[in-house]
Amino acid sequence: IMRALVGETFTSFSPLSLSYLEETQYVGGGSARISLLILLSIFTCAASVMYLVYRNFPELNNDELATIKIPKDMEDAKALGTVLSKYKDTYYTQVLVAYFTTYIFLQTFAIPGSIFLSILSGYLYPFPLALFLVCLCSGLGASFCYMLSYLVGRPVVYCYLTERVQKWSQKVDKHRDHLINYIIFLRITPFLPNWFINITSPVINVPLGVFFLGTFLGVAPPSFVAINAGTTLYKLTTAGEAVSFYSLIVLGVLAMLSILPVIFQKKLQQKME
Repeated sequence: IMRALVGETFTSFSPLSLSYLEETQYVGGGSARISLLILLSIFTCAASVMYLVYRNFPELNNDELATIKIPKDMEDAKALGTVLSKYKDTYYTQVLVAYFTTYIFLQTFAIPGSIFLSILSGYLYPFPLALFLVCLCSGLGASFCYMLSYLVGRPVVYCYLTERVQKWSQKVDKHRDHLINYIIFLRITPFLPNWFINITSPVINVPLGVFFLGTFLGVAPPSFVAINAGTTLYKLTTAGEAVSFYSLIVLGVLAMLSILPVIFQKKLQQKME
């Protein structure tokens, strides 16, 4: 883990070479089962921490307790926002810690619902704080997911995602010299699911430091849209309404800006040659 934290290369060989993947497949089934058991144990410990956090929450009545759950739709987000805003000023630290840990928990274990928490942050907090909070939670949660994959997820990846990971590894190898820009581009655009990026990055030797920074910066543009929508939370009926045509144009422009340095670098190298 310490080696991962300083962004070192994990192995001295190319982990996604075809021969290596073929060699690991024969033990993939048993190793995958063991890894899933370890992952379940880690999840149980994390859920216990979440329980302790919510035990420290202010006392709520029965109606309020019913709203304290991971939002599955905009109605859940509205109900949760009503309760949290009621207690935010009096119990500021408890509400902030609960929001922070819940967001990281969802990101770490790739559980859907973080988009509603991003929208909710725009309703609860000033925009600069909300944006920093969402970017930090996304970066930390994705990094924890990365480390989980490195520690116990490799057999699962080898067993079930071999072909997809091998194809992505070839693409990443083409962008090794500008990996941060590539990670930022992937976070802004929907070409690859976030969970796939999180669990496969350690397998294809994306350094953790680059992964965290690329995620932190890359989630800012879509988070900007979600947080801005959160300021009018009670006018929304679905999560899709948070993304307007104008927002899509802005995200597209920012995605292009993230890869412009790469394009200019390649053109400069061609001229130098």
